[in-house]
Amino acid sequence: MAKLKLDLHDIFNQGDRLETELQRVVQDAVRKRIELVEIIPGKGSGQLKKRVLRFLNQPEIKHLYHRVEKDSTNFGRVFVHFRF
Repeated sequence: MAKLKLDLHDIFNQGDRLETELQRVVQDAVRKRIELVEIIPGKGSGQLKKRVLRFLNQPEIKHLYHRVEKDSTNFGRVFVHFRF
């Protein structure tokens, strides 16, 4: 199974670029019919992870994927599952 990976460590403090990269990876997954996207906001204070989850919860994004899984063994990682 193919997957896409987005590491947000380098752009965590660049608000516009962060939204752009999240949008890009979701659109890439849809266009290429990739079933799994791994997003790595990192552990930190949890604010970036909350921002990623808010982005994924937007109605125009939420209808594109099947479910979101927060990694139970690694707090700094989120999986987005797509169903095609």
